[in-house]
This record gives sequence, structure tokens and C-alpha cells, in this order.
Amino acid sequence: QVQLVESGGGSVQAGGSLRLSCVASGSIFRFALMGWYRQAPGKQRELVADINSGGSTKYVDSVKGRFTISRDNAKSTVYLQMDSLKPEDTAVYYCSYGRAVWGKGTLVTVSS
Repeated sequence: QVQLVESGGGSVQAGGSLRLSCVASGSIFRFALMGWYRQAPGKQRELVADINSGGSTKYVDSVKGRFTISRDNAKSTVYLQMDSLKPEDTAVYYCSYGRAVWGKGTLVTVSS
């Protein structure tokens, strides 16, 4: 059974940076499509970025050039480096394994 544990959320001012981490256990991590999603209050969950087993990445337009997703297969960990944060990035961020298994989420709050 796959389990995901996110960390790295917190409160920052606009323009700041945070790095989210997600460790996957009980999985064949290196073959998995890994992703970060977010859900802001009153909004639907949306894909932020994902990375496949070959390292190809995809980003939602609103974070392109500011966020970077990466993975370390030896550590079964996926990262989301978030720079130039904006108040509209405030949300609970969820790690996804194969779009089928979800972590509990980590809160990111960006103040203006």
C-alpha cells in the first residue's frame, strides 16, 4: 500500500520561496507519475505540476517559470521548489502518486 507524506509548507511573504517534499513508501516509485496538486478555499483541486518516470514535467500556466518539480528516485521523494510566491498561491498542496493515491496535504500561506 502506497503512503505519501508531505512536508515543507508554511507561511511566507509574497516574493518568498518554499520547498515542498513528498516521500513515498510502499511503492515502485521510479516508475510512477508523481504530481503536486493544490486546493484553495472555495476552489476545486488543480494540478500544479507533475513529473513522469522519464523526468518529463508539466506545469499549470500560472506557475511556469516560478515553480520547479523534481524527483529523487533513490529517496522515493518528489519535490516542488516554489519561488516568487504570490498570495494567489495560497492553498493546501497535495502530493499524488499516479493520480490515484494522495497525501494528507501541507498548507502554504502567502501574505502580501
